[in-house]
Amino acid sequence: MRSLRRSRAAGLLAAVALSATACGGLGATASSSNAVAPVPELDASQHVDLTFESYNLATAGTWTTTVNDLLARFQRKHPNITVHGQPPQGGGSAATGTVSSVQSQLMVGKAPDVAQLTFGDLDYVVSKLKPKPLADLVGADAVQNALGGTHPIHERARNLASMDGKAYGLPYVFSTPVLFYNADLFRKAGLDPAKPPSTWAEVQQAAFAIKNATGSAGAYADCFTKTSGDWCLQSVIRSNGGAVLSADRKKLSFADGPAADALATMQQMVKSGATPDFTQAQAMEAMGRGQLGMLLESSALQGTLQQQSTGKWELRAAQEPSFGTRPAIPTNSGSGLFIFSEDKAKQRAAWELITFLTSDEAYTQISSKIGYLPLRTGLVDDPATLKPWADQHPMIKPNLAQLDRLEPWVSLPGDNYVQVRDLMLQAVENVVYRGADVRSTLTAAQVRGQELMAK
Repeated sequence: MRSLRRSRAAGLLAAVALSATACGGLGATASSSNAVAPVPELDASQHVDLTFESYNLATAGTWTTTVNDLLARFQRKHPNITVHGQPPQGGGSAATGTVSSVQSQLMVGKAPDVAQLTFGDLDYVVSKLKPKPLADLVGADAVQNALGGTHPIHERARNLASMDGKAYGLPYVFSTPVLFYNADLFRKAGLDPAKPPSTWAEVQQAAFAIKNATGSAGAYADCFTKTSGDWCLQSVIRSNGGAVLSADRKKLSFADGPAADALATMQQMVKSGATPDFTQAQAMEAMGRGQLGMLLESSALQGTLQQQSTGKWELRAAQEPSFGTRPAIPTNSGSGLFIFSEDKAKQRAAWELITFLTSDEAYTQISSKIGYLPLRTGLVDDPATLKPWADQHPMIKPNLAQLDRLEPWVSLPGDNYVQVRDLMLQAVENVVYRGADVRSTLTAAQVRGQELMAK
């Protein structure tokens, strides 16, 4: 079993470009009319206690420190609202345990008022956990205003927490796959660090050069194990013209031609020695020690890698590699903020909290301290917010440049979606790292997954 660290990548985000009525579509949130009376504003003397469940609070260090700082900032602005932050309850992994945590608390009537849930679980979250549609709480105009402002949330991110034309949450944090690389190892291998590889063929060539010249491992993509989750896998498959799910969300397609061909390329990289047979944890440790040339990872790891590399080796970043001349299609990791409270006062307080956590002030902290994308991208050009930091941290540029090509991390449908996803990821791991036959292994998993999806 490969070491689990999904909270970072989720915290840290698809297949075909979906319409506004599909899960995670890119269209505008439906209707600007206020059909539902909004929950009333809080009186200044009205005190409210909120519980905020965040998987970022399950990881000590930068994530927890930043989230706690944001909650403290919020409470200074809203002294009548006390927020109790908590990690997912009941053990298990951080990002992948959030749905089961909220569900178990819902069953006993103690659900968190606000929860951070990953986009890859969106279908199940909406159909089974039933967060409150935001327009039903505050009106559609207020939702649109929250997504807009001086620095609007990027159009490719606005509806990641929406389904069937309804916004069930606000997009909160995410990243795209970024190719981090060790510029010192590039120089030792005779490579120009100012010209990082832009295709997978070039990644393989550079990996061989680094391995032969320095003895260090060449390149690792944290996309093809059961523990890495499927957000980055979806990006690699989409970049080769494939998909994990059909456009009508009825048929699995990760074993079909372009998807299988992409995974055959990754298998060949492992067989050739360009990619080491590392666990997820081993890859991160090797990169931190300066003994891995390239690492395709969530940009949420940028802060950690910077801390590990400072004073020891030079860290740089590039866009996700492509398959030949076909542009790479990044998918997003990450999560949205959803409201579950039944109490009207808490619903209003929860709305105040999620709009603050997705504000200019919050993204200035989230991006500069963690490395997540500022979904309000205009902040990087604003001297009063992120511009000074962005000017000094050019590694944010590849992530921003990819945002215009973003396609959503697709959530698989049905009650058995976790089992279907695990089947797919286990088959992918067996193909890429264990050398299993590409077509038969993926096809067998797809057939079984389709059976589970039908149930």
